[in-house]
Amino acid sequence: MIEPLTIWEMLLRAGLAALLGLAIGWDREKKEKAAGLRTMALVSLGAAGVMLCAHEIATQFAAQEVSLDPLRVISGVVGGIGFLGAGAIIQSRGEIRGLTTAASIWAAAGIGIACGAGLFRLAFILCGVVLSILVVVTALKGRVLPERQEPDEPPTDA
Repeated sequence: MIEPLTIWEMLLRAGLAALLGLAIGWDREKKEKAAGLRTMALVSLGAAGVMLCAHEIATQFAAQEVSLDPLRVISGVVGGIGFLGAGAIIQSRGEIRGLTTAASIWAAAGIGIACGAGLFRLAFILCGVVLSILVVVTALKGRVLPERQEPDEPPTDA
């Protein structure tokens, strides 16, 4: 039988989701991206909230032998976040921008799902990997890969 969560467990799960979302949002904010601190924190918190709701609903119906599938909840969150991420992607002059922001939104939702499900170690691992990609890979990219030329600019000989 599924046990209901205490208010403290709910606060821990929701709070951790928001904090880890803030960590990802901090990087996006520093880079002046459209989805920053508040967006990432809210995405992560919202995903955790949906998981917490699913858990609480499952506890209410557990005695009635009603089958509730948490994977459906996750699927709904992922699909909904896809629409939010799509709004962050902009195509202009043959260039696509916002893919990393959209992927960050999706990752923040995954972290929120993990927090909402009580999978704290997984949430910390995911957040660490996401931040590594956003910070470390970005720093390495500038050193290893040549800068992209604007399409209208002629190539420079260096």
